[in-house]
Amino acid sequence: MALSRRFPVLVLAGVFAVLAAPSAATAWAWVGLCVVVAGVDMLLSADPRGVSFARGPGSQVRLGEAASTTLYVTNGSRRHLRGVVRDAWLPSAGSSGERHTVDVPVGERRALTTGLRPVRRGDRPADHVTLRAFGPLGVAARQRSVPVPGVVRALPPFHSRKHLPSRLAVLRQIDGRSAVRIRGAGTEFDSLRDYVDGDDVRSIDWRATARRRAPVVRTWQPERDRRVVLVLDTSRLSAGRVLDMPRLDASMDAALLLAALASRAGDRVDLVAGDRRVRARVSGVDRTRLLAELVTAMAPLEPTLVEADWTRLAAGVAQVTRRRALVVLLTTVEPVVVEETLLPTLAALTRHHRVVIASVADPTVAAMAATRSSTREVYDAAAAERSQASKDRVVEALGRLGVTVVDAPPEQLPPALADHYLMLKSRGLL
Repeated sequence: MALSRRFPVLVLAGVFAVLAAPSAATAWAWVGLCVVVAGVDMLLSADPRGVSFARGPGSQVRLGEAASTTLYVTNGSRRHLRGVVRDAWLPSAGSSGERHTVDVPVGERRALTTGLRPVRRGDRPADHVTLRAFGPLGVAARQRSVPVPGVVRALPPFHSRKHLPSRLAVLRQIDGRSAVRIRGAGTEFDSLRDYVDGDDVRSIDWRATARRRAPVVRTWQPERDRRVVLVLDTSRLSAGRVLDMPRLDASMDAALLLAALASRAGDRVDLVAGDRRVRARVSGVDRTRLLAELVTAMAPLEPTLVEADWTRLAAGVAQVTRRRALVVLLTTVEPVVVEETLLPTLAALTRHHRVVIASVADPTVAAMAATRSSTREVYDAAAAERSQASKDRVVEALGRLGVTVVDAPPEQLPPALADHYLMLKSRGLL
C-alpha cells in the first residue's frame, strides 16, 4: 500500500471538524474516516498483479551520448489503471524522466520512453519497474515492483578519432611515393627501371640488365595486407586511473586509432583481450566492419584484479596468425610485473613478430619529480625519480630484446602509437 500527498491533506482537513466539535472522539472519528477512505480507494484501484510489462530491444550508444528505452505497459486487470510507473536503471546508465504517469483502460497497452545517457562504459542493466496503481480518488494505491530485463551498451567513445585525418594524410604521402628503395622484410617488388646514380647496387636485377645490356634496378613498395595484432591487457594493471581515466579505457582509445589507421593502410587488424584467459577476440573482419566489431567487443570488458597470464595471451596471438605481424601490447610498463611475467614471453614473441608495448604513463609522476619546494615534496620527488629510473631500466632491457616502448599520457598515447606505426610503414619495417 502507498499513500499519495492527498492523504495528509485529507487528515489536516479534520482540523475544521475538531474546531466545530472539539473533542477527542471527533478527532479519532475523523482519522478513522480517513483510513476508511484510503482503504476503499485502494480496493477500487487496478490490481498491479494483472499489469504486465515488456521492454523493447536493447540499444548501443557511444559513452556520453543520448539513448532511450521503451517500456510497454499492458493493463490485464479488471479495472481502469491510473497510476505512476518508475522505470529504474543503474545510476551509471544516466536515466532521465524515469517516472511516468499512466492512464490505461482495461485490455490496452501504452509505451513509455525513458531517456538514457550512460556515464560509464559497458553494459548498463535496468533495475526493477515499480507500479503504483491509484484508486479513483487518488488517495491510496497498491504498489508492486517487478524485474524487467533490459540493457544499454555504452561503447568506447573513441576520442582519438580527431587525430585520424592528419595521420591519414601522412599515410597517403607514404603510399604515394613512386618507388621506395628499401630491401629486406616488409617490402614487395614493384617494377623495374633504369639505373641512376645513387641507386643501391644491391638492387640491380642482373638478368634484366643482361637482356637490355644496360643497368636495371628493382623498385620496391611497402607490403600491404600485413597483420597487426592488438593485445589488450585487462588485468589489475588496467584498473588504475590516470587523470581520472581508467588505463583500460585509454588503451582502448589508442587501439581504436591504430586499428582505423592500419585498416586504411590495407593491413589486417586483429584483437586479443584478456588477463588469465582470453576475454574477447576479433579476427578475420573486413575493413568496413572492423571498428564496429572492435568497439562492440571492447564495450563489456572490465579490469580483473588478477595478474595477466602472458603465456596464454601469446598463445592467443599464435591462434590469430602464424605469419610475421606487428604485435602491439597495450599494457602498463610496471617494472616488477614486466620482469617477472612479461619478459620470458617477449623472448618468444620477438622471434616471430615485431613487438611494440603501448603504455599509459602517469604525468603526475613527472610533476612530482619536478616539484621540490618543501621537505615533503623533496621526498615525493625522490620516490618519483626512483620509480622513473626503474622504468627506464626495464625499457632498456626491452629494447635489447627488440621491443619498442611507446609510453605517453592518456591524451598523447593514441597519436604517439599511430606515429610509430607510420614510421614503421615509411621505413618498410612492416
